[in-house]
Amino acid sequence: MQETNWVDPWATNTAPESDPVPDSFEETAPLQRTLTPTLSEQSIAAMTAAIERYRNIAASGGWPRVSAGERLELGVRDARVAQVRERLVATGDMITTPGDAYVYDDAVVEGVKRYQTRNGLEPDGIVGRRTVAAMAVGVHTRIRQLEINIRRLSALMPKIERRYVFVNIAGQEVEAVNNGTVEFNERVIVGKQTRQTPEITSQVTSITFNPYWYVPKSIAMADMLSKIRANPGYLKRQGIRVMQGWGDNIRELDPAKIDWSNPRVNEAYYLRQDPGPGNSLGSLKINFPNNDAIFLHDTPTKTLFGRQERNFSSGCVRVRNVRGLVTWLVAGDDASWDEQRVEGMVDAGHYRNVSLGKPVPIYLVYLTAWAAPGGVVNFRDDVYDRDGGVNTSALND
Repeated sequence: MQETNWVDPWATNTAPESDPVPDSFEETAPLQRTLTPTLSEQSIAAMTAAIERYRNIAASGGWPRVSAGERLELGVRDARVAQVRERLVATGDMITTPGDAYVYDDAVVEGVKRYQTRNGLEPDGIVGRRTVAAMAVGVHTRIRQLEINIRRLSALMPKIERRYVFVNIAGQEVEAVNNGTVEFNERVIVGKQTRQTPEITSQVTSITFNPYWYVPKSIAMADMLSKIRANPGYLKRQGIRVMQGWGDNIRELDPAKIDWSNPRVNEAYYLRQDPGPGNSLGSLKINFPNNDAIFLHDTPTKTLFGRQERNFSSGCVRVRNVRGLVTWLVAGDDASWDEQRVEGMVDAGHYRNVSLGKPVPIYLVYLTAWAAPGGVVNFRDDVYDRDGGVNTSALND
């Protein structure tokens, strides 16, 4: 019997040398946890204070530039280290320390890590090309970025309910919030630039365990059709069936008997991937009504969660530790649900859709800047160019 080869056909297998992909998602660093929701009056107050602080920096002439050059790391002595120190001190990522200003010591390493974490960079404590590029974004640009995003937050606040899920598309994270406290926080993978994840306000209505994946027509045409034509066994290896009709009229067709060269083939049939360990949706799917057919889901490909920039999907949102988020959703709706029951449903391997008695609000928002009550200001690259011409795409330089 031929073994089915489960793979994710849209996994990104390449990465720049400066941003290696770990072998498994368990090896990636956990997120920095905070109990204060990003969507909160406290965050707006922190952003307001950050804008004032950055305006004072601008009034004093801004922050110094760090010259391009070789990588700077622990133990290096270089005139550019003094520029790094000044840049970090300007934004409060380190304090002025005694000693040789040209030496890259432990204090600089910690300051660089803090800066990198705030800016969505790999916190390796090394000043390379990407960190220099991010530091080159001017103070006036950062002020404008904060102003744009505080308006986004302020517009949402009247809609926020007591218990909700928030996905920061640009920040590539998800929060589950209850009574003003973040109870779940994880990394997500969002849409690539050519298939952007839209901003959505909706309500989670159900959870699908061990889902089928109905391949969108756009993906079937753009990503699959050429592979099917080139290799007749492609669909079988992917665990994908060719289907026609719905309900009582549904039937499976033999892909070997279909003329895949017909330009209208995508109109006559649709593709459905069976549940299983390699299903492109993974073992869980979180459903909420919207006009873009977007949902949150699991994935069989975990390595991409280790990347600092995680815009690789076809628009839907993949969640690391999606079982934890699903447990939060169903347990809040029905006390008989717990982690063990969720695990058991997944492990059973059977398709099942579980409706929530009380839908949970969900907000998918594009935030490229936000601040925590403690004063930490976060910036992310404007990968979708939604900030109205504000150039923050330093990471692509």
